[in-house]
Amino acid sequence: MGLLDFLLRLLGSGGHSESPISPTASFRADHRKKERGTVTLQPLRYQSDRTIHDVPPLESVEPPYRFARPNATFDKFVDLTTDERSERLARYSLPTFRTPDQLAEWLQISVGQLAWLGHRFHDRQRAGQQRDSHYHYQWLKKRRGGFRLIEAPKTKLRNVQSDILSEILEKVPAHSSAHGFVPGRSIVTNASPHVGQHVVLKFDLDNFYARVRFNRVVALFRGIGYCREMAIWLARLTTTAIPTNLPFPEGDPTALNPYWSRHLAQGAPTSPAIANLVAYSLDIRLSGLARSFGAEYTRYADDLTFSGSRGFARSLSTFIPLVTQIVRDESFRVNRKKRKVVRQSQRQVVTGVVVNDRVNVSRKDFDQLKAILHNCRRLGPASQNRENHDDFAAHLRGRIAHVAHLNPQRGEKLLRLYNQIRWSQ
Repeated sequence: MGLLDFLLRLLGSGGHSESPISPTASFRADHRKKERGTVTLQPLRYQSDRTIHDVPPLESVEPPYRFARPNATFDKFVDLTTDERSERLARYSLPTFRTPDQLAEWLQISVGQLAWLGHRFHDRQRAGQQRDSHYHYQWLKKRRGGFRLIEAPKTKLRNVQSDILSEILEKVPAHSSAHGFVPGRSIVTNASPHVGQHVVLKFDLDNFYARVRFNRVVALFRGIGYCREMAIWLARLTTTAIPTNLPFPEGDPTALNPYWSRHLAQGAPTSPAIANLVAYSLDIRLSGLARSFGAEYTRYADDLTFSGSRGFARSLSTFIPLVTQIVRDESFRVNRKKRKVVRQSQRQVVTGVVVNDRVNVSRKDFDQLKAILHNCRRLGPASQNRENHDDFAAHLRGRIAHVAHLNPQRGEKLLRLYNQIRWSQ
């Protein structure tokens, strides 16, 4: 069994390497007979890869390494370092370590700091007070109601997570349908497959990062080859649980609910890459479903996009419930309020890119940026820096470059306006 098959089985896809959903001819026939019917998928058959359990944990009276865990009766210590899958680590040239001391040495920190970053010394291995947490917290209000918590790691933990990202996570490829935070892919590559389609169907995953819990991250690191001990430590360094005294926003205590259990933090550099890898089986299943309907599928973080012909548009009453069921099976949840069906007669926008005829910037965004540049020229750039960007000139250049990438002619017009701005004003 290859690494890919193992990951799919471990994450719950049943080990299907191509389309895990059989052709939909049978339920399409049923759908023609019954205009409105309940469509269900057959349950996937989970086949455990038992090879990972071939090496049972050893027990000894003395700790086999620092921070070894006691067994259930607390009279011995268990050794969780014996089930490393070195061939899987070698496949992607990943660093090898089996004990906390070796992991600390690789991260160039002391083993005490390593344990401190993982809250090993705190009750229930989580910060009891906000001041003891390794994250900064900020509540942001969602446009359609509710709140989102931004959890930004402090410097020491951010440095550790950056090493894990560059030396481990970025070396394991995401699914070809995933375009968010993947080297070499962008909002443009995410939008391009949907150009010129009759209909575009968009879904949004609710609380995408917070729904990736600690156990799934442990399973991911085990799946790519690390022993149980290291998978647990790596998962603790890349997940978090809010401190018990974190205040909730504007009298809404329910806003805390998604963040009590250890989860991926929106704001940590490792979270997008981990989420992409955990969602591998989701991408496998949704891409297979899309192919069976003759449709295209891409995902940019928590944005799912499907598109297709008139035939695909006629099958949406069957297709949409299937997508919802697959998302639920993979332990995510669709935000029904953000689901959109956009016909070719409307403006079709995918991750901010217009795709009706070709990838293009929306007229609204172009006109807004043009007005900002025009006012910068007339009134001075300080008058337009309403969001207090530290380097407003670089911010505008980045926005112009984005437009130029999608529409060179419009980008050239904006650049001419930019070059007329007097930055000394």
